[in-house]
Amino acid sequence: MNLEQFIENFAGLFDETEPDTIKATTQFKDIEEWSSLVALSVIAMVDEEYDVEFHGDDIRNSNTVEDLYDIVLSRVE
Repeated sequence: MNLEQFIENFAGLFDETEPDTIKATTQFKDIEEWSSLVALSVIAMVDEEYDVEFHGDDIRNSNTVEDLYDIVLSRVE
């Protein structure tokens, strides 16, 4: 697992946001397309791609895409 792949998977969850605009330092909650449905998609993506249990609190307590990645990385077995 690496940060670039995580960003690519994360960016793939958005329909209207250009993937190349999403970086590690992106404040994901500031993305115009961000919604509770996208948050649920992030949880599902993390479970499916990385087999990691991820919660709404993890998203609420994060600000950047890299913050999310760091949580997932800390839980990968």
